[in-house]
Amino acid sequence: MKDKTKTLHTALQNSDKKQAEIFFTKILDLQLIKTFNISKDLSNEVFGIDQDVIVNVYGNQEACFEVFISKKQIEKGYEHTCIEINDKKDFIKKCKKYGIEPIFVKKGTKTLLFIKDFSGNLFEIKEK
Repeated sequence: MKDKTKTLHTALQNSDKKQAEIFFTKILDLQLIKTFNISKDLSNEVFGIDQDVIVNVYGNQEACFEVFISKKQIEKGYEHTCIEINDKKDFIKKCKKYGIEPIFVKKGTKTLLFIKDFSGNLFEIKEK
């Protein structure tokens, strides 16, 4: 039997701790699992960023996000995280309640749903 590849976590950067907490706990319904610090030396060695950084880990049995709290500007590309939710209408309602505007994109006959968190991280949303 072949080993299966499994996603262990997605690491994202967020510029505001309180906004990260709202996004991951109130909108994505995840729990704050733990918080840890990465030293300036380790941050520089691994990421080439010369600063201490706090990391909040949010998750449940299906998803895990390491959220690096940093004011450093992020260069954007095609990076995004695709997540599956139970109820698209309820999800959109929660997003709007907290000031997150859904992004609807037409692709042929389908309409894709994307959102950006408060720091600009992009999420593709699919309904079960």
